[in-house]
Amino acid sequence: MTSGRLGSDTTNLDPWHDSYAARTAGLSASEVRALFAVASRPEVASLAGGMPFVSALPPELVSGAIDRVMREQGPVALQYGSGQGVPKLREQILDVMALEGIRANADDVVVTTGSQHALELIAKLFLDPGDVVLAEGPSYVTALVVFKSFQAAIDHVPMDEHGLIPSALREHIARLRAAGRRMKFLYTVPTFNNPAGLTLSAQRRVEVLEIARENGILVIEDNPYGLLYFEDQPPQAMRSLDSDGVIYLGTFSKTLAPGFRVGWVLAPTAIKDKLVLANEAAVLSPSNFSQLVISEYLASADWRGQIDTFRGLYRERRDAMLSALEEYLPGCEWTVPAGGFYVWLTLPEGLDSRAMLPRAIEQLVAYTPGTAFYSDGDGAANMRLSFCYPTPEFIREGVRRLSIVVNAELALRDAHANLA
Repeated sequence: MTSGRLGSDTTNLDPWHDSYAARTAGLSASEVRALFAVASRPEVASLAGGMPFVSALPPELVSGAIDRVMREQGPVALQYGSGQGVPKLREQILDVMALEGIRANADDVVVTTGSQHALELIAKLFLDPGDVVLAEGPSYVTALVVFKSFQAAIDHVPMDEHGLIPSALREHIARLRAAGRRMKFLYTVPTFNNPAGLTLSAQRRVEVLEIARENGILVIEDNPYGLLYFEDQPPQAMRSLDSDGVIYLGTFSKTLAPGFRVGWVLAPTAIKDKLVLANEAAVLSPSNFSQLVISEYLASADWRGQIDTFRGLYRERRDAMLSALEEYLPGCEWTVPAGGFYVWLTLPEGLDSRAMLPRAIEQLVAYTPGTAFYSDGDGAANMRLSFCYPTPEFIREGVRRLSIVVNAELALRDAHANLA
């Protein structure tokens, strides 16, 4: 007699397979996550993961903040806190957002366990099965995982060198509306986009917001990289132009350190109230300890100067990658990011980045296939290259190793063409 837990699918090794909710079908390991085990090996030149170079953060800045918090506020730091977040930190977050033109009230800020958690809360509040999320093509991989886990469909709107194309957005909305589909929001990383490295122009930010208002579509502006510009400051945040139709996501993961797991949401008041309830339902409260340490860091350290240090470091690494691509992969095309962590590379015709990956690992180089950043299988001709973590020398070596793989694939492609 077999156990009832096995259900009808006796070939599945998970005895609880038939008990899971239907929405878990949208949960799958992203290609980025699957790469980490390989990419973390020291001999691999990893151009895959978007890990900040936290070694550039002077340890005394953080250790001093931790010591002061534990000495002066230890019992509070180790206790439960508010579901909305520490009030002083929410006030300080206003100063951070002001650098991108945002004027707001601390009462409309909700602290979250990283901005990834904010995406989860927003999806939980807004998405029903079958709803459509509009998103750039390509788009941040783990956002796609979150939206799919709530059984939403993702409709990718194309970009060009100036970011999301407004005319394409209008066309996609019209097509979806004609098909009777319900669109809940537009998800966008408009500044130094992950993965493409592109930035939505100031004029297009206005156009996109107008289109969203006309069609009653909320805009989710995810902005992890906006302060990490290399030359000119990027256009001001979309939230600075529209306080009612934009939910803004921020994080300290890229400008301080991801280990604290502190992000935030700035939302219209009614949405904010629901976010607080959802936050409390999920985690009771974000970590008091992490929040108080970051608050102390912002109060006592030259955090703006530290962001300048990160900018210089990432600019040097961006330049090392662009120089290496020019030398070793002149037959490819790539974006030239003005900030952030990523270059988006387009392979010569006929090459498939996902199929190439095992051979790249054999050459001890890792990247993220472009297919990870689409929900519809697109992106095979692309790959995301991260320049944030490796040294300039290792970036150069990684691109050299990658060129060996690409050139071998080109030779194989041409040989097959000649046989045909």
